[in-house]
Amino acid sequence: MAVVNLVTKFLPYVDEMFTNESKKSLLTNNDFEFDGAKTVKVYKISTAQMTDYDRAGTGDNWSRYGVVQGLDATTETFTMTKDRSFTFAIDKLDSDETAQQLSAGTALARQLREVVIPEVDTYTYGVMCSKAGIKPAAIRLTSSNICGEILKANTAMDNEEVPENGRILVVTPDTYLLMKQSKDIIMETDIGNELRLRGVIAMLDGAKIIKVPAKRLPSEFGFMIAHACATVAPTKLAEYKIHQDAPGISGSLVEGRINYDAFVLDNKVKAIYYQEQTKTQK
Repeated sequence: MAVVNLVTKFLPYVDEMFTNESKKSLLTNNDFEFDGAKTVKVYKISTAQMTDYDRAGTGDNWSRYGVVQGLDATTETFTMTKDRSFTFAIDKLDSDETAQQLSAGTALARQLREVVIPEVDTYTYGVMCSKAGIKPAAIRLTSSNICGEILKANTAMDNEEVPENGRILVVTPDTYLLMKQSKDIIMETDIGNELRLRGVIAMLDGAKIIKVPAKRLPSEFGFMIAHACATVAPTKLAEYKIHQDAPGISGSLVEGRINYDAFVLDNKVKAIYYQEQTKTQK
């Protein structure tokens, strides 16, 4: 019987990992300019207390408006700390013998999509959760209580005078499933195309809902409602290069560097509500 060595054919297809684009731009702002500086200081100014106007001028003070008060001017300091980088090389023959699937351009895009964006997201969401100004005790979220807890969160933010317009409700896929299973929740799904492209999937009680993979969030994450005014998330430098035939390399050398951070303003911490789940939650 003849022995035949069958040819193995590799298709020009790469088994890409599933990834989600970043949605943090909905939750954060870039109000501060870090160009030319690593550190930015922001003033916090106090206010004066109200008092009764002394119309008759019979009081002990020379001013009928009351005792003249001074205003405090303290500062918050924000220093960029995350200066991250990566590098890899692709040999010319490796690129040629993989039907051009191992190319510098596609590899760089994959690096950004699967490594860089998830890292920045994870860090930013972690800062927001740790600095949240309204953080109730951890509970076990269920389809029965999820509606009440979200309404309670919005009420707490209302009482802190957080702007109603612009609130974002962040949920994991598991929490979103509980919301869909809840008999008390009727979500508004008639969302404009521009918002859908940015990741908004529905609205509830005036808040836009975005779904974020659990692995980009703290381990016991339940849900978070945040207004973009609270968190500054600057990216001072994002630089990615492809060098052809760099010294010592026959092929492409890819290098990347990103300088980023996230800061929550002291006077706006109440614009973040973070509900943690109990550690027994599955």
